[in-house]
This record gives sequence, structure tokens and C-alpha cells, in this order.
Amino acid sequence: MSVNSSAKQTPRSAELRVGGLARLSMCDWPGELVATVFCQGCPWACGYCHNPHLIPPNAEPAIDWPDVLAFLGSRRGMLDGVVFSGGEPTLQSALPDAMRAVRALGFRIGLHTAGPYPERLAAVLPLVDWIGFDVKAAFDEYARITGAPGSGAKARASLVRVLDSGVACDVRTTVHEALLNGDALARLAADLAALGVPEHRLQPFRAAGCTTAALLPPRQAASHPAAGSE
Repeated sequence: MSVNSSAKQTPRSAELRVGGLARLSMCDWPGELVATVFCQGCPWACGYCHNPHLIPPNAEPAIDWPDVLAFLGSRRGMLDGVVFSGGEPTLQSALPDAMRAVRALGFRIGLHTAGPYPERLAAVLPLVDWIGFDVKAAFDEYARITGAPGSGAKARASLVRVLDSGVACDVRTTVHEALLNGDALARLAADLAALGVPEHRLQPFRAAGCTTAALLPPRQAASHPAAGSE
């Protein structure tokens, strides 16, 4: 199937707002060689976010979706799959059609999500082969990370749907000692154990891209051009 015919069969996928495209990644889906599509927009504002430019939902796309499809069409047989990352991919109503268009090209589908939209996530689970699920904190402590009241309940509901689906999943948490100390991590671990999460991976905070001065090392905070605006 050609790229053009795939696009015609999924017209709404042209609406996908793409904030960036990594044409080759070996870390966004462990063990797979992929391209990563960074979807524009996120309803949460985590202070440690290393892609804050992807938070505004209406920012101008960095690349048009038909151009992404054309690139992927040229990489059939060279890549194992395509990861939809963000931002938060499930914010966009065009995501299911975009995934179908990519699957029609013969790629497996990965998804990075924090689960702010449980029903939208449930709708794309049949299209997904692997999920990287970002858990922020114990579910009743989410708001201090995301800045969004009720976000923990949504994340919990989404994670339950993922676990029930049987889709392969990497449950991981970004750790910054100013946000998650040992007690907070213990409360998080208890929440995940109660849901039957088999494995939980901790990943260290990455200063690159972060614009929250209070979370940056002192020297980097003082020199960071955007840190003072947060």
C-alpha cells in the first residue's frame, strides 16, 4: 500500500499536530529500532518536563503529518516500529487514525503516555503493541507534580485499562529528589503493588530541556536562559 493511499483511507490523520520527529531511536522502545513522532500538546505541566515546548496544544507543527507518513513510507523494512510520544499523544483525537495509517505501512506501534484520558487510551489499545506508561507519584499525590487536580485518578484508571489489556508495558517514574523522596516512592510502590504491576522502573531526572529553575543544579539554573521565566 502506498503512502498516498494510506493517507486517503485515514483522512483525519492529517490533523495530527506533530511537534517533532526523531527519525531513528534505539531508546524510545527498548529493544526496537524505531522512529518517534512527538505529538504536540499536554494537559499537564510537570516541572521536570524535558519537552516543555510540546505542552501548548496549538503550537505550529514542526512537520506536517503527510510528510511524516512519506518519511515512514521510505523506511519500510528498515525500522521495527513507530512510537507516538509527546507531549501527550492521547490528547489528539486524530491519534487512532494516525496509528492505523502507520500500521498500514507495516510498522508496529509504540505509545508513550501518562494516562490523562482513560477512555481515549482505551480506544487505541487494540492498535498498540507496546506502551511506555509514565507514573508520576502515588495517585493521590499527583497534583503537586502535574499541577492538575484529579490527575491521579485519571492516571490510575488508565493504568488499570493498560494492565487489563495485556499489551506489553514499561511502567516507569522520573525521580527528582525534590519531588519524590524515599517515603513518596514507598507510597507509589504500594499503589502499584495494589494494582498488580509486575515491574516498575525508576529513571533519573534529566536536566536537559527542563525550564524549572528550582529543579536544576545551581550552576545550570543560574545560566539557563528560560529558567527564570518559570
